[in-house]
Amino acid sequence: MGEQKKPEDFNLLDHATASDPYEFYRVLHEQQPVYRMPQTGIYILTKYDDVRAALRDPERFSSVVERGKVMQKTENFETFMGILRTRGWEHVPTLQRTDPPLHNRTRGIVDRVLGPRHARALTPQLRDHAAKLIDAIIEKAKAGETCEFLADFAVPFPGIIVAEQIGLPSSEYRTFKRWAENLHAPFNPNLTQEQITKVAETELEMQHYLADMIEQRRAAPKADLISELVQGIEGEEPLSMHELQNVLHQLISGGYDTVTTALGHMMWQFVRFPDLVAELRADPSKIRNFIEESLRWESPVQGLFRITKVDVDIGGTTIPAGSICIMRYAAANRDESHFACPAKLDIARPNATSHLAYGAGAHFCPGAVLARTELMVAAEALLDRLEGFTLAKPLPEPVHNFALNFMPMRELHVTVTPRA
Repeated sequence: MGEQKKPEDFNLLDHATASDPYEFYRVLHEQQPVYRMPQTGIYILTKYDDVRAALRDPERFSSVVERGKVMQKTENFETFMGILRTRGWEHVPTLQRTDPPLHNRTRGIVDRVLGPRHARALTPQLRDHAAKLIDAIIEKAKAGETCEFLADFAVPFPGIIVAEQIGLPSSEYRTFKRWAENLHAPFNPNLTQEQITKVAETELEMQHYLADMIEQRRAAPKADLISELVQGIEGEEPLSMHELQNVLHQLISGGYDTVTTALGHMMWQFVRFPDLVAELRADPSKIRNFIEESLRWESPVQGLFRITKVDVDIGGTTIPAGSICIMRYAAANRDESHFACPAKLDIARPNATSHLAYGAGAHFCPGAVLARTELMVAAEALLDRLEGFTLAKPLPEPVHNFALNFMPMRELHVTVTPRA
């Protein structure tokens, strides 16, 4: 037997570890559930009960964190924010980046638009979009071409939907996807001055596009989220341009990347586990729990930041006030004290729905109902119309693009055939 690994043998800033962090999480659970990253000084919370409790405790764990400042060198962050400040709109606390009661101001508007009733009403539209994308995949298969699943389905499906709901032209979803990816770039601490400048310039491009859309909706409101945000809530002060920009940033990045990643992981699971595909086809009623288990097993959002407002003691570890913490959703979802045999993908898992992939507390993902509906529609359509899920090209190593708190797949080439 080899020597037992220790937490310091891993580094989340290493691309390979960030892409496949599950052994690291297991070691942390066993040896150091609250772990201070030596590379950054950031604390990682990994146990289910600790993460859930912290997410529900804004009095001790605040969401008012400037994400880019946490990860970027000081000179890079100052360059980035200076460009936005002088030529666009700098970041201000809104939605996910605020604590109650300020959080409630924008969350109420978003919930009004993205709630369960809205998701149910969208289901026929989602099915239509999924069918058209699968039609195109089938035509490629008939022509002897393989499917690059991310480009052919996982990116356009949620991209079209989120664009339509926000009030942006769905035909431009590739542009919005590029913007969403750019919004996550400041989480990469390895960017050069030239690269962070390019990130800021791309964000400026998005900001000025959104500013034009916002002004159009002020003049002529439509039935979309931008109009709802511009109109605000009666009796309350309207959102400023800074606030509108930052709310839309979060909705664009969250609405695209998380569902795209979940869809990519879903297809990868179909490739790896053909017996799973057969079981779901034999009993489609199991698809719903499969989706929850898939979200638990390979969480699209690995974690999000908080900052301690006071000294906090967790399991004998004292986290000083003012410390940056990562609520590690994915580690909590692999905690054997809550999920039996957590490394196993088990679609019959009785407590699969208790996962923390969408967070918990006041900041529970506002788009969770819509995201689940999208995943359900996609799974049903893919299983109903396609079969023979196999890799057409080996996956790259590492499998995912580098992102500290996210798991975006790099590519996924699959061979599929139409079902008879």
